[in-house]
Parts: sequence; structure tokens; C-alpha cells
Amino acid sequence: MASERKFVTENIRRVLLKEFLMKEVDRAGFGGVEVQRTPMGTRVTLITERPGMVIGRRGVAIKNLTKAIEERFKFDNPQIEVQEAENPNLNAQIMAEKLAFALERGWHFRRAGHSTVRRIMDAGARGCQVVISGKLTGQRHRTEKFKEGYIKFCGEPRLKFMKTGFAVAKLKPGVIGVRVEIMDPQAKLPDEVEILPPEKAVETLPELADVLIAHEEQKEDETTVETDESLDNAGTDEIEDDKDDQNEDISLSNDEIDEDDEKLEEV
Repeated sequence: MASERKFVTENIRRVLLKEFLMKEVDRAGFGGVEVQRTPMGTRVTLITERPGMVIGRRGVAIKNLTKAIEERFKFDNPQIEVQEAENPNLNAQIMAEKLAFALERGWHFRRAGHSTVRRIMDAGARGCQVVISGKLTGQRHRTEKFKEGYIKFCGEPRLKFMKTGFAVAKLKPGVIGVRVEIMDPQAKLPDEVEILPPEKAVETLPELADVLIAHEEQKEDETTVETDESLDNAGTDEIEDDKDDQNEDISLSNDEIDEDDEKLEEV
């Protein structure tokens, strides 16, 4: 029971750290955080769109951030590593923050939603879904969805390939929740099967080379037998055609004999 409480406490602390960093590096484009325990202490990997704003001039900003994390969350010797997001348009958290910021600046929710979907798909994503919920146009709560491409809602493909980001836009009527889900461009779905040629299959799976070679030889033998049978059938058809021609000749010759007999009778 003590170990379970320890896990729960650790996860709560990490969630609070994520919320703290989302507020602190909001202007730099927060893209995610990973916490790892090392023999030297705790490594905090921070993914942002603009790392320079997190580090600050001569590293002052990141030093203050490290000190705040150590004092507030009691991590053991925290070391912050800042990484730049490879493609911000494919980072669900960054796109959710941008969409929330656009709504706060007065963009219409439909225009902002369609624009976000188009930017994500143009970046190469296999699919995406944007959900905006709150008081969009009146006093009643509404939920609007914008989606394109492949979306997985459950199972292993969702756990492996779907990335989710969430942000909140604060407007005068109330807060609006924004959730962005993006499918990885390199995602390979279970129904996508590629059939390799025999030579490439042997190179890719050398442990199954004997089975593949035996299967190919059996397939070639079956093809040879079918070819021989077709040739035999073709020869039989030719013989039957010759017999028909001969019978026609015989019938013609009989007709000629009949004509000769008629001529003889007339004489």
C-alpha cells in the first residue's frame, strides 16, 4: 500500500510540474515535458518551440526555473534540458496552445478550427481532430469538432500513434476548452499489409529463407504442370481440326463422284 501511495504521489507531482511549466514557458511554446530519475538527480526534458526564450540571456531564465522547480516540487538536484520541437505543426500541445491564443485574440471558432486542421495536415500528419467546447456563440455550451484523415479512438493504434494536447482559452463569456489530437505521419495501421517480392523477403527474413525457397519451388512446379497440360490440350485440338478437314475433303470428293455419275447417265 505504501508503494501505491508513492506512485500516486509521484504522478501527482509530475502533473503539477507540467501545469507549472505550461504557465512559465507559455510564450516560448510549451510542447511537452519528460521527467527521468538518474543517479545524479532528476532530469527534466522540456520541449518548446523557441528554446532561446526558456534559456534566457546568459542562462538566467533557466537558472531561475531550475531553482523554482527544486523549491516548489522538491525534486532531487533537477537538471533542465531544453529541446526544440522538430515540427511544431505536428506537436499536439503546441497547436492546442496556438488555437487557444487565436480564440483569445478574437478569431471565430470555425475559422480557427479549420485553419488549425489545415496546418496540421499540410505538415504531413495522417489525421487530426480538433475539439472546441464552451460558450462559443451564446450562453449555452456547445461542442464543435473539426477532423480530417485517420482518427483512432481506442486500442493499440491510439496508444502508439495518437498525440493529444489540451489548452484553455479565457474569454469574457467564459473559458473554452481546446483539445487537439494528431496521428503520427509514420503511423502504420494494422490493415496496411505490404507484400514483398521473394528475393527481398529472403533478405528481410533470413530465418525463414528455407521455407520461402521451398514455397517458391513448389509454386514453380505447379506452374510447369499447368503449362504442360495446356500444351497437351492444344495438340489434341489440332488433331481434331485435321480430322474435320479430312472429312470435309472426303465429303467433297463424294459430291464430285456423284456429279460424274450424273454426267455418265446423261451420256
